Amino acid sequence: MTDTRSAEVPTLSLTDQDRDPEGFAAALGGSFERFGFAIVADHGVPTDLIDRAWRQTSALFDLPEEEKRGYHTPGGGGARGYTPFRTEIAKDAKVVDLKEFWHVGRELPEGHPYADRMPANIWPTRPEGFRDDFLALFGAFDRAGDRLLSAIARHLKLDSHWFDPAVKDGNSVLRLLHYPPIPADAEGVRAGAHEDINLITLLLGAEEAGLELLDRDSGEWLAIRPPEGAMVVNVGDMLQRLTNHVLPSTTHRVVNPPVERRGFSRYSMPFFLHPAPDFLIETLPGTITAENPNRYPTPITAHDYLYERLVEIGLIKK
Repeated sequence: MTDTRSAEVPTLSLTDQDRDPEGFAAALGGSFERFGFAIVADHGVPTDLIDRAWRQTSALFDLPEEEKRGYHTPGGGGARGYTPFRTEIAKDAKVVDLKEFWHVGRELPEGHPYADRMPANIWPTRPEGFRDDFLALFGAFDRAGDRLLSAIARHLKLDSHWFDPAVKDGNSVLRLLHYPPIPADAEGVRAGAHEDINLITLLLGAEEAGLELLDRDSGEWLAIRPPEGAMVVNVGDMLQRLTNHVLPSTTHRVVNPPVERRGFSRYSMPFFLHPAPDFLIETLPGTITAENPNRYPTPITAHDYLYERLVEIGLIKK
């Protein structure tokens, strides 16, 4: 792996939102417009909960392969539970990603109208405390995501609560990712070049080198190197479509480490923030101008859009 220049993505503090909501919104929106990414410190997710989650994640993926595969649902699109190593492939890629992962979704009450499109969670019998810890972490990500969406709404000159009904009972997913040790001659990369499907992604675990974005200005791959404990946040394709590309969904990847680091695992925890399944992704009128005509005159529901994309990346077989 060649040495990669760092992206000059600013590190923002979410505590600034309370002091200066307009200023924070402008800084977040400006970072998104330039890079499609932002780095957010002081995000409010408790450090002790994050530490427990890392231990649980490591213990989960250390389970025997046969035990992990018992939590895999063939044909389930990877929506919940375990997805084995070498399953997901980036759109238009030739080789599968070098990763395995586990999905935790929203817990819905019995008889909820979205239950037919948002499957129930799958919980492992071990490690102990897994369910409680990850439901707590899901809730903490949810709250941080709501605050970031409020800033995005302000940046787009919308009411600060515009996204609240869109994401109420949204189909968000917390992904626990394990990139196992790989040989020096491994075919493929840990995660091929791709864009995310959802509204925004909140990522913990990017301190370990490997995450890179494709800079639209230079065409170069730039490394993202957040401070310890900070969250990397990026725009997904749903938000790009909703904003008529005012907020761009930037291509990114996770490259293989230098040879001396290939014997080590890499873990990360992205939270893919999705709207509710029946939310209509319809271009915001304020983003349509003579210079930027409506690229998406036909709206689509979040559920139908997600299905199309899961087929493209190989998690659903048509």
